[in-house]
Amino acid sequence: MFSKDTYISRRAELKRLVGSGVIILFGNNESPANYPANAYSPMRQDSSFLYYFGQHREGLVGVIDIDSDSEMLLGDDIDVEDIVWMGFTPSVADLAAEVGITKTAPVKELKAICDKAIALKQIIHFLPPYRYDTKIQIMDLLGIHPNQQKEKASLRLIQAVVKMRATKEPQEIEAIEQACNVGYNMHTLAQILIKPGVTERFIAGQVDGIARSMAQGNSFATIFSQHGEIMHGAPSDAALEDGRLVLCDAGCELDDYCSDHTRTMPVNGKFSQRQLEIYSIVEECHDYVLEVAKPGVKYMDVHFAVCRRMTERLKELGLMKGDTDEAVAAGAHAMFLPHGLGHMMGMDVHDMEGLGQIYVGFDEETRPNLEQFGTNCLRMGRRLEEGFVVTDEPGIYFIPALIDDWKSSGHCKEFLNFDMLETYKDFGGIRIEDDILITNDGCRFLGNKRIPYHPQELEDFMKQKK
Repeated sequence: MFSKDTYISRRAELKRLVGSGVIILFGNNESPANYPANAYSPMRQDSSFLYYFGQHREGLVGVIDIDSDSEMLLGDDIDVEDIVWMGFTPSVADLAAEVGITKTAPVKELKAICDKAIALKQIIHFLPPYRYDTKIQIMDLLGIHPNQQKEKASLRLIQAVVKMRATKEPQEIEAIEQACNVGYNMHTLAQILIKPGVTERFIAGQVDGIARSMAQGNSFATIFSQHGEIMHGAPSDAALEDGRLVLCDAGCELDDYCSDHTRTMPVNGKFSQRQLEIYSIVEECHDYVLEVAKPGVKYMDVHFAVCRRMTERLKELGLMKGDTDEAVAAGAHAMFLPHGLGHMMGMDVHDMEGLGQIYVGFDEETRPNLEQFGTNCLRMGRRLEEGFVVTDEPGIYFIPALIDDWKSSGHCKEFLNFDMLETYKDFGGIRIEDDILITNDGCRFLGNKRIPYHPQELEDFMKQKK
């Protein structure tokens, strides 16, 4: 939690941006894993509620009446039976005071607050809900069916929240920096543990242990797989095999802010020539972002600059052919890179994605292309601004089903060497990812130490086997 003044200031700015009406920000409730008393742990608070109200306790709701310039925290105080099981918990009034709020009420009062606002013809602003209990709560309060709540959510509130949360305050940057430092420990442990015979699940579990012991936990489910061509490859019981590559995409959440890194390693600690050729292209594309990403530049343009660089290098290997600009315009590069270069990051690993990617990664000037394969997965395209935190995660993947599909249809055949692609079906995939801060004149990586990724550096580091 930051200082009381931080939350007072944020709510004041939110009121200014939204302008009028009543804002309701729902905190999260505990979510049962398989029966009511066995909840997923730790309980994850809603990020926007945290941003403006700072408290982690379940069952809280924040109300901001812009028209009367009043703020209230709603929640139910625990009783002695709860204390027996869970220990002492501050009162709702104490929690409110910590973030500069004087008015509190039980949650049951929220219905009367909403009814009054409706009677006064005030606009009630809420964000798109993503949990079913919140959807039911909104239906009970406002009579809006869950299948209509996304479209009925307040665009003014969404835009205000995105505007504020997109530009990170210095204290937020420091929090992300510290999360990245834990991310360093997560990934370097994996690099030391990797060797033939060890299972994917074992190493992923060790990585997760760092997140749980040095931070609040994972910022997303760890991806650890020898099938790097599968974007979200979950760790399996498969043993690591000599001669293969293994991809680790993992991050932590510390003081409510996230890290997100990816590294790809040779299982035996030494790249083959073919692996090194592809890896070096991804490495070059990853580092190229530092040269071109800066305030005023569209991240969509950075993405396509990377795609052109990648296409040029793949042409040198004979995997692609033809005019580079025409190949990229046709989407031929998406055979190898079927996702965007990166996404916003902050309190959420895909920051604010639940508010709608069209508002987070795009704006009125920059619109997504939802028609072209690969480009339709671009999460971040808008102009960069100082204080933005985005991921830089180029990759090259050889996906057998995609190769077969495009080959059979002849899609982009003038730009792809399908005969050569056939020989790479057993390759897997490579991704290198770091988190970057947009500065006043460029960008920089976040985290005090860089997780090894340059080939010789990585091979040398992996010799430190445990």
